[in-house]
Parts: sequence; structure tokens; C-alpha cells
Amino acid sequence: MSAEILGGIMFISTLLLLILGFPVALTLGGSALLFAYLGHTMDLFLWGFTGAYPTRIFSVMTNEALVAVPLFIFMGVMLEKSKVAEELLYTMGQMFGRMRGGLGMSVIIVGALLAASTGIVGATIVTMGLLSLPPMLRAGYDPKLATGIINASGTLGQIIPPSIVLILLGNILGDANQAAGEMRGNLAPDPVSAIDLFAGALFPGLLLVLLYLVYQAYMAMFRPKTCPAIPTDLSGPQLWRRFAKVVVPPLALIVLVLGSILVGAATPTESAAVGAVGATLLAMRARQFSLPILRDVAQATAKISTMVFVILVGASMFSLVFRGFGGDRVVEGFLHDLPGGAVGAMTLVMAVIFVLGFFLDFIEIIFVVVPIVAPSLIAMGLDPLWLGVMIGINLQTSFLTPPFGFALFYLRGVAPESVRTSAIYTGVFPIILIQLMALGIIALFPQLATWLPRALF
Repeated sequence: MSAEILGGIMFISTLLLLILGFPVALTLGGSALLFAYLGHTMDLFLWGFTGAYPTRIFSVMTNEALVAVPLFIFMGVMLEKSKVAEELLYTMGQMFGRMRGGLGMSVIIVGALLAASTGIVGATIVTMGLLSLPPMLRAGYDPKLATGIINASGTLGQIIPPSIVLILLGNILGDANQAAGEMRGNLAPDPVSAIDLFAGALFPGLLLVLLYLVYQAYMAMFRPKTCPAIPTDLSGPQLWRRFAKVVVPPLALIVLVLGSILVGAATPTESAAVGAVGATLLAMRARQFSLPILRDVAQATAKISTMVFVILVGASMFSLVFRGFGGDRVVEGFLHDLPGGAVGAMTLVMAVIFVLGFFLDFIEIIFVVVPIVAPSLIAMGLDPLWLGVMIGINLQTSFLTPPFGFALFYLRGVAPESVRTSAIYTGVFPIILIQLMALGIIALFPQLATWLPRALF
């Protein structure tokens, strides 16, 4: 048996264990250590290779960009628990409710605003499901359309910056770009960071929002019974005063946080700190702040952040051992030998990520798959920013795909019993088609992902 074969067995075994539901961090680190020991006893792995592991962990813990992760999580959880999202949805529903499909459009817009402030898919879908599904059903919306719209808007947090997914992808793609440069003999390639990926994902994220709104408008025009208009309680000056009070402050916070990153006035970490403080001030302004709420937000932030970083520690060991077996060279050779060159390799990788999204969480895919395939794809000439945006939208699509889409499970857990599971499953098919359409548009026009970063930076 060769070292490359043992590395392939380790990779497949780890994926199977993750699909079976074993703890992610322990599975990644434990399987890597086990196969490293087996390889050492079989003279297929140099045990001294693991000596680089402490340096890797130290570099992760001292990476300033990753400090933004818990801060953005705090910002999102604070906005969720302080009922800012609930006020947003009610106000937007009052503004658009008089027109057919108006409530659905309100859900999409509020979902986009929450995506730009939370970046946490599960929390957004649960929040939108609890807040918007009951009034949509009471208004006479078709359950398939209502649940599809909620799933669509809830998963926008995957791609609309500032997103946790983009921060993690930016960190990994930066390392992959450096490795790809070494493959090509370029020891100083142009750096790639989360800031670049934020800028690259802005237009694709807005494209998705526009396509969702067009879909809702189409349903309102040609199938009006699925999305009737609703009566509103506010009108005229009252409505605009409420808009200024409820919608403008969080919108201003989002513009401040994201705008300061894009214009280079602040790093993602600095902007995340401003966002966390701003979300707390919004909660105080809405008189929804208390010590119990602060405790809940802090505990939720600590749990989610710990999960992310413990997985990152395990994934660092996995990728180190995989490289020790020569797995990176095998992947590079395999992708280079595929018919179609870079296009064929990209198509295969996107298909694999799409299928893995049925079974694995996005964090697992980012930490396990992307570090293995990204260096080779970038070395073949693909733009790392375009690659990151394509992977982000692909992960978003796989979140929705039956039978194992995580978004479907989140919504099923909070949907009323009157909403059948089949309605939730069938309602996402138009959304999946829209996201695949968006992937196709960005593949044909990569400037959507690459123009803004180059123009700004």
C-alpha cells in the first residue's frame, strides 16, 4: 500500500464518520492522528511531520481576521433576541402588504437585512419561520410559496457580507492562494483576504435578492391566489415615522459596518466590534435590553464560536496529515488530468461540494474539502475571489436540497403542524433553480464577483 492510498482511505473514512453524525472536531483530529500512527508504523508517514501542528494552531489563534467571527455572531444574536427582527418584519409588512405578494417581498427584504447583520443561517431561518410563517399562512399564502420564500431569505446569510462563511472562506482561500503561487513558482502572489471576498460577494448576493423578488412578483402576477394582499394598520405619516424609527437604524448599522470594510476605513475585526456595540445600542433603544438577554447572547456567542474554532483545530490536524501522505499532490494531479481543464475540474468540485452539502454542515465542507481542492484550482488559473463566491452560493444551494437540506430541518422544527413536510420540501425547488441560475450567471460573467474588489482595492 502506498502513502497516497492510505491518505485517500483516511479522507473517505472521515467523510463517512461525519455523515454518520460523529462529533466533527473529534472526528477530524482523531482520524488524522489514527491514520498518522498507522502510516508511521507502516513506514508510509513521517511522524515528525506532526511537529508543525503547534505552529499551525498558534497561527490560527493569532489570526486577527478570525477575531471577527465571535463579534459578528454576537451582533447577529443580539439583533435576534432583542426583537429587532420582529419589528423589522412587521414594519416592512405594513409597507408592502397592500399589494399582492407584498408580504413575501417584505420577508425577502428583511431576510437580506438579517443576512447582512447575522450571517448565521440556522438562527435566521428559525427567526423568520417563527415571525413570518404564521402571518403569511393567516393571510392565505400557499404553504409551499411561504416556506420556499422563508428558506430562500434565511439562507442569504451564506453569501451576503459580512458573513461567517465568507470570513472562514477568506482565511482558507488566502492560504490556498499562497500554496497555488508556490505551485506556479510565484512566491509572492497577490494576497486574498476576507475583505476581498466581502466585496466580491456583494453583487452576487444582491443578484440573488433580485431574483427572489422577481420570482415573488411572477407568482403575484400569474398565480395571485398563492399570495394575496393583506390589510394594514398603518398608513401615511404613521407608516413613514415607524419606518424611520424601526428600519433606518439597523440599516444604518449595516451600512456602517459593511461600508467601513469596503472603503478600507476598518478591518473586518474592527467593523465587527462596531457592529456588536451598535446591535447592543439598538437593543437598548428598543427597550429590549436586559442582563438576562445579555447573558443569553453571550452564552450563544460562546457556544457557536467555540464550535467553529474547535472544528478549525481538528481540521488543521486533518489537513496536515493529509498533506503528509501526499494527498495534495494526488488531488492536484487528478484535477489536472480531467478532461476540460480548469472548467472540467471546477465542474467536478462544485458537484462534489453540492452533494456533500446534503449530509455535512457548511463549516465541515469549508474546513475539509476547500483546503484540499482550492490550491489546485487556483493554480490552474481560476480567480480565487470568483472561486470563493461560487463555493459560497453552492453551499447555500445544498443547504436547501431535499432530503437532507439543513434549512428544511430548521424550518420544520418551528413550522406549525398544519404545514406538511411535503410542502416545505416542494416549496424549495423553485428556489434551488433560482440559485443554480445565479451560479450560471456568475460563471458566465465572473466580473460580478471580481470587478468590485479590483475597483476598491
